[in-house]
Order: sequence, then structure tokens, then C-alpha cells
Amino acid sequence: DIYSIEDLAQLIYDLHQINPQAKVSVKLVGQVGIGTVASGVAKADADVIQISGADGGTGASPLTSIKHAGGPWELGLAESHQALLLNNLRDRVVLRVDGGLKTGYDVVMGALLGADEFGFGTIAMIAVGCVVARICHTNNCPVGVTTQKEALRRKFVGVPHDMLGFFVYIAEESRQVLAHLGYASFDEIIGRADLLRQRERPLHKTANLDLGYVGQMPDVRHDRAWQPEVPDPWAQTDTLDDELLAREDIKRAIEAHEHVTVHSPITNTDRTATARVTGEIAKAHGNRGWRGSIHFVFEGCAGQSFGFACLDGLDLEVCGDANDYVGKSMHGGRIRIHPIGGEIGFEPSESVIVGNTCLYGATGGRFFAAGRAGERFCVRNSGAIAVVEGIGDHGCEYMTGGRVVCLGSTGINFGAGMSGGIAYMLDADGSFASRCNTEMVSLDRVDSPADEAELRGYLESHVEHTGSPVAAALLADWSGSVGKFVKVFPHDYKRVLRERAAAEAEGGPAAAAVAASG
Repeated sequence: DIYSIEDLAQLIYDLHQINPQAKVSVKLVGQVGIGTVASGVAKADADVIQISGADGGTGASPLTSIKHAGGPWELGLAESHQALLLNNLRDRVVLRVDGGLKTGYDVVMGALLGADEFGFGTIAMIAVGCVVARICHTNNCPVGVTTQKEALRRKFVGVPHDMLGFFVYIAEESRQVLAHLGYASFDEIIGRADLLRQRERPLHKTANLDLGYVGQMPDVRHDRAWQPEVPDPWAQTDTLDDELLAREDIKRAIEAHEHVTVHSPITNTDRTATARVTGEIAKAHGNRGWRGSIHFVFEGCAGQSFGFACLDGLDLEVCGDANDYVGKSMHGGRIRIHPIGGEIGFEPSESVIVGNTCLYGATGGRFFAAGRAGERFCVRNSGAIAVVEGIGDHGCEYMTGGRVVCLGSTGINFGAGMSGGIAYMLDADGSFASRCNTEMVSLDRVDSPADEAELRGYLESHVEHTGSPVAAALLADWSGSVGKFVKVFPHDYKRVLRERAAAEAEGGPAAAAVAASG
């Protein structure tokens, strides 16, 4: 779901905001043109770029994935290193490589092509007992490496010393190859592609293969200033969150579980606001250990990724509007967006108040917006509850859980790939069915008392938290309004609920638990 380098740069910014001490690594597939992408990723302030080749893996992936896994890591690494050097970006990032590395010879080869770090996956698993049965995805690993079945897990005989011994031998072989080349330290050979020579082997399939271009890199034998020396991540400072965290009342709220309300202006350059506050809370108390609360009241236009990874105890209120990615990765708490009070000169329910891709990947929490949302609202939502007054195209795409209530019109392709959760859509003119992708969902009426009570509760909460006149009008004529709603119900979710109900009827709670886990 990363469609542009700008989206990736925003994600890197989000991660740096929530944990300024953590380095952000971006994995790229080794293929033609990777150098251009690597340059963009370096400009986006990634700390590590990982070049991954087509080799390696246990072979348990689908055949289509194996056939489209890129090219050799050697070619991808060489192009990335060269492009970063030529664009004066090499000193900004650490280059890491993986993809079937097995020996110390591979490590030295990677260093000559520009790698600073090296990743070992399959061979490290083999060192502790993996037999590459290629059935990792079935939960039936015969040696107990990748299974949750206790009978199979007992067959696992690997110990940490096995892997330690493997890496000791890798290091020893690397040292021997390094000594054979006549160098004393590993840093001396990084990027030294001039030391590579193509092997002269009388093989018909490689007779016309010319790898000379791999070694055509800038001469770095004497100029080593490009080598990265970035012990600290590219985290931003002097942000709105830093100002908030410097306040004594917020410090006390985080440390001593106090309850405070904070007012602050906000502008669209304040990206990922409150994420660093969330990170400090999580660092001190974990996801659910904080018993305090902070009610932030912002006035203005919030920048991208407002409320990123919001936690329980946070109540984030914006009097104004917000950009894309509001509530991205939201875990708990509450986010509410509504217009500034007084005469605003337009109808809020007919205007966009939050941007595209809001609640992307949310796993919990509640979201209320007294206005319309942009495209891809609640994409990959798996647990958040959201009430909004209109949605653009591709709403609830790939949604797997949670609830969505829409009190206005929607764009096309609603519910594409939706396999869980429920959406209640106001269909005042009867045209919603033509804009919904019904491949994985059915459109039902809201006719059960439980559904009516649930929907009414969401509208009452929406009025309470945003003062929405649209929701208030619907509640005022509830008997006439409830019949205009359509319940978007995924086929798979409906089947699971039906099987669970049948199991409860036949065998009680234990059988229902088995049905739910299956």
C-alpha cells in the first residue's frame, strides 16, 4: 500500500516520531532500477536500506511469489551502491544485503559490492535444525521449527550454541578471505569493486556473459569519506510533540497517571502530531498499563498522520480539519474532528474534513468526524470504530474487523476485499448498491433489535463528541431513519458467526471456542 516515495517518506517520519531512538530499515527487492529507488529512500531519511535478492527462503511461499522475487542480490547491491555514491547520498545510509548468503566468501563479495551489513535467514535456521521441508505455512514442520503443535515442537533439538558456532565459522572464513586479499580490516574493502574479476569458466550458458559493468563504480580506493557514520537515527527534533512533552502537566500525566486537558494550536506542517507522546507512554507503561488520560484540544489544520498509533487514555480533538492518514495504526483511545464553533460559511456534512487513507491499519479505538472523509477510508481496519458523514472511493478496502458508520454518500468500489467487521451505510437515495463491490459482502437491512441498538449508540456518541447536526437529525426521527441504513456484512464473517452459533447450540462454550479458533 505504499504507492509513492512520498507515502514511504511519511511512514519513515511516523516511525521516527514515535521512537526517535530506533533506526528505520527499508527493504528493497534487487531488480533493474533499484538505484533510483534507493536514492529516494535515502532522501526520505531511512537509516538502513536492505537489498534483498531472489535466492534464499525455505521455498514455502506461493509459486507466484517465488517467480517474482527480483534478481540476484549482487546486481541490486551494485546498482544501489553506485547510485548512492554518484548522488552523494551514500554517507546517509547503511546498506544491508540478504538473499541466500551462506559463506564467508559471500560476505566478502557483498562488501566489495558496497554492503555494510549482512542478513542470514535460511542458513541460520538450517544451523539449528531446519531441513527445508517447504511446509512452513502448514503448521506441520517435521523438526518443530515453525509449528505451534506441541508434539512437533518437542522434536526441535536446536540450541543457541549451534547458531553461534555457525557465525563463528562465517567470521573466520571472512577473515581468511580478507587476509588472502591483503587487507587488515573489513572497512577497507567495502565498495572496492575494482578487486573483483569475472571467473573464466568454459560454460556454454555463460560464455557470452559480460559482468564488467558491475565493477564500473567510482574509484574509492583513496577517498573513503562516503562511508556512513550515522550512529543516531534521522529523527526530527523541535516538533510540536517535543513542545508538548516539555510541559510539566503532561510529564506528570505520563509518569503519575494523572488526568489533564491541554489546548494547543496546530498547523498542517505539524505532521504525526501526538505520536511522540504516544511513544513515551508506551515506553513507560506498555500498550495498556497507563491509567492516566490526556485530552488534547487542537485548533487549526492538523498535518498528515495525526494521531498515529493512538493509545488508550488519549482523547485527541481537532477543531478544524486534518490531512491524510488520520489515525494510522490507531490502537486505542479516541480521535474526534469537527469544525470550529460559530459561523463557518459552509455545510460541514458536505465538505471534506479529513483526507485520504484515514485509520489505515487501525486495530482499536474510536474515531468521529463531523464531515466527509477522502478515499480509502478505513483501509485494513481490523478493530477501530468510526463514524463519518461521507466517504470517497474504495472505502473499507481490505477491512477485517471493527465497525464503520457512514451518514452520507460514498464513492465507488466500497468494500473491496472486505472480509470482516460491519459497516452501516445511510442509503437515503437507494443508490449505494451500485457503488458497492459485492464480491465479498452482502447488503442487509438493519432490522434486528441488536443492530438497531448498536447503530443508535454510535450515532449518540457521534453527537456527544462532535455535536453533529446530521446525526442529531437522524436520532430525532429514529423510526424513519433506521430503515434507510444498509448493513454491509462480509460473507466470511457471516459464515464464522453462523458456525459459532451452531457450535454453541450443539456443544456449549467449549465447542464455540473451537469454532472461533478455526
